[in-house]
Amino acid sequence: MRALEDVERVGVVGAGTMGGGIAQVAATSGFDVTVRDVKQEFVDSGMAAVRDSLDRLVDRDSLTAREADEAFGRIDTTTDLGALADCDLVVEAVVEDMDVKQDVFSELDEVCEADVVLATNTSTLSITTIAGATERPDLVVGLHFMNPVPVMDGVEVVVGEKTTPATTGLAHDFAEALGKETWESDDKPGFVTNRILMPWINEGIRAFDEGVADKEDIDRGMELGTNVPMGPLQLADHIGLDVCLHASETLHEELGDRYKPAYLLKRKVAAGDLGKKSGEGFYEYD
Repeated sequence: MRALEDVERVGVVGAGTMGGGIAQVAATSGFDVTVRDVKQEFVDSGMAAVRDSLDRLVDRDSLTAREADEAFGRIDTTTDLGALADCDLVVEAVVEDMDVKQDVFSELDEVCEADVVLATNTSTLSITTIAGATERPDLVVGLHFMNPVPVMDGVEVVVGEKTTPATTGLAHDFAEALGKETWESDDKPGFVTNRILMPWINEGIRAFDEGVADKEDIDRGMELGTNVPMGPLQLADHIGLDVCLHASETLHEELGDRYKPAYLLKRKVAAGDLGKKSGEGFYEYD
């Protein structure tokens, strides 16, 4: 298995919000990166978002213009999964669907060298089940980055049934090399963050739906009363209501009725109101 000092090029599968963010922080930390998505339009959209994010960091004096340009220049893109063959570590960040993730990992297992660690950014799905699609379950680990990746300091390292201590250690080392802080979870549904976060969000939605308070006061009450930076309704909008619903449904299926999604959450998603990314959720966005 490769150690951190052996990792020069990082592969990222998925050029969406999470994949693009992971590629950005890896590139700004000095790693060469190859980003792959299934369509060129997805790649182009993802790289435009990365460029915009880097420019905002320059505007805030968090990066110099030269540093931003150099980071962007370290990112190569492709629609061919085979182009990840020379990567020293790969992070998957595709849709939260077990069948899709297993297909990706099965292909990566064939494409990548036998000693390359394959990490998944899943927020709720079983690492052990994903790893079962490969011949290297000992080298599969969860690296659950938080959204937005360039801003959030934390990464959740998730240990599957067959994940070795050395693989787990590399996951911690890699995240820390990106300037992140880590915590570790066993491979249980929802891990630490979503297991606790999703019931909190759903209860905030129920409180709003049942008239306990208006949405602004629910969020303001939780911000001022518990010192969180963002209340449950605003946070749900930023995560994506569809993402919250999918995570809640997964936890409900695995852990029972205490994780049952709020009715209003399901109704919002059915109406296409997905939060900030669609322009409207519990709040409206420009």
